[in-house]
Amino acid sequence: MRTDDWHWHLTQDLDAFLTRAGDFLRSQPALHTVPLTVTETLRTRGLHVYGDGTPEFGVLEQDGTVRATFFRTPPHRLNLTALTAEDADALAARLAALGRRLPGVQADHDTATDFAEAWQRHTGATIALGQRQRLYRLGTLTVPRPLPPGRPRIAGEADRELLIRWHDEFVAAAGSGVFQDAAEWADARIERGGITFWEIPDGTPAAMADTTPEVAGQVRVSAVYTPSPLRGRGYAGAATAEVSRAALAAGVQEVLLFTDLSNPTSNGLYQRIGYRAVADFAVYDFTGSTGSTARTAPA
Repeated sequence: MRTDDWHWHLTQDLDAFLTRAGDFLRSQPALHTVPLTVTETLRTRGLHVYGDGTPEFGVLEQDGTVRATFFRTPPHRLNLTALTAEDADALAARLAALGRRLPGVQADHDTATDFAEAWQRHTGATIALGQRQRLYRLGTLTVPRPLPPGRPRIAGEADRELLIRWHDEFVAAAGSGVFQDAAEWADARIERGGITFWEIPDGTPAAMADTTPEVAGQVRVSAVYTPSPLRGRGYAGAATAEVSRAALAAGVQEVLLFTDLSNPTSNGLYQRIGYRAVADFAVYDFTGSTGSTARTAPA
């Protein structure tokens, strides 16, 4: 297929983007979980929820059929759905010609690699693989036994300061993603009861896990975090199993999560709970030339 037969539509209009690309994104809700959840957050919480810059969106069409999309919420990385190497090169050339300054890219492994290499060719930027990720889908939930002492509890308004602190600690440890302001993140989750603590018998929260709002029948477990002094005791696994159970009980069709492949402990944990691999993703950072250093700031 000749690239000339394909047309990228670029816009800063979220509604126009969703009108054009919404059906495409919903056609594969697992693989498109990040654009689905990020655009839903932008729609419901405001366009500047992830940063001060104006988000930009792109839709690749051929003969009126959507083939791929991208979004970027400055200052974060470009996020792409699957592209061929040829189309990744064409997009990199287009964005470079427009003078875009990208801190990096996040996509399925092959697309991210093809785009990063194309960006380097077209801009002279230095590229570096920042993280290898795996997307998992929940199969049959297996609650870890024995559970650690304690119980699950939904975080409330009284937990706001703790959530803000844990958000920032989680972000510092995660190192990649599309992140909100910590207070905005905490407020949104308190409002919808989106954070579950595993609380030890003395009433102290020992770990947290949350799920993104349901979009297209899917939710994604995110922000699974245990403070370092409390790790290795099963608290994160218990919290993750509880939010997964609650999502299934609410009628969600797919429960998803991403892992950092450099962390064998978390990958093993989620597989024991019942999560099964869907696809591998990659995060690249760009520096130099028209690239700029990524700012750490969870979808």
